[in-house]
Amino acid sequence: MKNRILLSAILLILSLITGCRVTTREITAEKDYSRPLSPGKAALRKITNPAEIPDFSIACLDLTNLRGAIKNSLNYLSKPSSKEFFPIGLISHSKVVDSLKEFDKLLASELPIRDLNKAISVKFDVYMSIGCDDYGTVLFTGYYTPIFDGSLTRTERFRYPLYKAPSDLVKDSKGEIRGRRSPNGNIAPYPARREIESSGMLRGNELIWLSDPFEVYIAHVQGSAKIKLPNGNLITVGYSANNGQEYKGIADSLVNDGKIPADQVSLAAMIDFFKKNPSQIDTYINKNPRFVFFRQDEGEPMGSLNEPVIAKRSIATDKSIFPRGALTFISTKLPKVENGVVVNRIYSGFALDQDTGGAIRAPGRCDVYMGQGETAGKLAGQIRQEGRLYYLLLK
Repeated sequence: MKNRILLSAILLILSLITGCRVTTREITAEKDYSRPLSPGKAALRKITNPAEIPDFSIACLDLTNLRGAIKNSLNYLSKPSSKEFFPIGLISHSKVVDSLKEFDKLLASELPIRDLNKAISVKFDVYMSIGCDDYGTVLFTGYYTPIFDGSLTRTERFRYPLYKAPSDLVKDSKGEIRGRRSPNGNIAPYPARREIESSGMLRGNELIWLSDPFEVYIAHVQGSAKIKLPNGNLITVGYSANNGQEYKGIADSLVNDGKIPADQVSLAAMIDFFKKNPSQIDTYINKNPRFVFFRQDEGEPMGSLNEPVIAKRSIATDKSIFPRGALTFISTKLPKVENGVVVNRIYSGFALDQDTGGAIRAPGRCDVYMGQGETAGKLAGQIRQEGRLYYLLLK
């Protein structure tokens, strides 16, 4: 036990000194983190130089909830429909399943940190996302599950709805949005946010009502929310579908218009701005044409795999280029609360690729789930850090 504590202390010091291989290059507007993957190119590159394989020791210090996250991925992959999304490049469905099962066995063995780190290196190949620049640079951001007051019926206070998916929304076999089916059977693009909101075309399809239009928009961006009803009960609403329009964030517009300084932009800053300027909410949120539809869920918030997401153990990536449910290792900086103050700290940890997001459409982007509620929102809203994204697959 003493040796384990001593090793933990040494590893922590080394992480602070070496930075766990986290890149420290400046984030600039010139970097196109959302650069699409070139046709025919793989998003993952197998690491063949042992010197480039990351040290997993620091991540092995904290394995909280990891086995639960692995169980969720295996549950998804046990469904026959999950096989439709494989292979991803040369990565097969069975390879991801076998990798998760073997890693879970290692965790169950409760090996000492040094031995666990060695076993991972021996048993698993490591693949790195090529990132936005073919050198592995990935921009990490955060998301969370907000908790809002709301009502199942419209009232004077609760006037802004979240909607259920309409019956005329058409998806393909993989769940991708094809458009809107007209009465004559033709399919056309589904209208953008502005038209949906102004036309009232979804009237009668309300799922739940909130008290603030920007809270509605936050739920759209985060993909889920917990709603506290007037009787005190909490219900979960989760992502059901979207209108098929491309996601466009509003932060850049707020910065370009001089509403929020570039070095202060965050979700918290946007919430503060719109509380002071409610008349400008529609102007900015309508710049994002994507519109999200919801359903009522049971239990904890779900990711796009329809499995629960777990704080720091679930990430969102582009599911068209990365293997669903797979085991990953992330190396970046994440915020945490220390003595009541939010500070950025070097972070490395294992996570499962269990979700997707409107802005996550390239090998250079990754969203880290930070949990539920106000504190999680403050942390998620401050994440904008470069780092590395790795996938572990059984040799």
